[in-house]
Amino acid sequence: MTSGDRELILQLKRSLLPVLSSLGVELVDLEYRRERRGWVLRLYIDREGGVSLQDCQRVSEHVGDILDVEDLIDHPYSLEVSSPGLDRPLVKETDFERFAGRTVKISTREPVGNRSNFRGRLMGVDNHQVRIQLEEGEVLHLPAESIAKARLVPEFPEEGRMKGSCRKI
Repeated sequence: MTSGDRELILQLKRSLLPVLSSLGVELVDLEYRRERRGWVLRLYIDREGGVSLQDCQRVSEHVGDILDVEDLIDHPYSLEVSSPGLDRPLVKETDFERFAGRTVKISTREPVGNRSNFRGRLMGVDNHQVRIQLEEGEVLHLPAESIAKARLVPEFPEEGRMKGSCRKI
């Protein structure tokens, strides 16, 4: 990514954050990149209770209007608006509080002990320290600024056995 691309992303965020906030959604991530079919501006949005298709459509319409007026992107591009998915990235400290109790994968910029990758139950944040209970049971305190990447791990309920008798015919 060039410095011009980084500057454009910052300009886009400055322009779009107030609008997204007024629509009741938060910007989880913004991508602007060239793909095989051309340039794509992809917004990942979320809100308490999850994002609906109507939320994505409403955001797309408002953002499209703003981008047309402000003319920040000087060539053709596609605008995509989506939920962050089941494996949502955790970026802000408030994300680590909001999703306390959920299973997460965290990668650190530098090794902590002899590891850089951790998986466990997110316990929240204290004094800019993300607390995670590892699968081995140990509770680890990671400085928020040391985290390179953090994502939720999708959890699915285990299916119960069918009641009654079943047999192959």
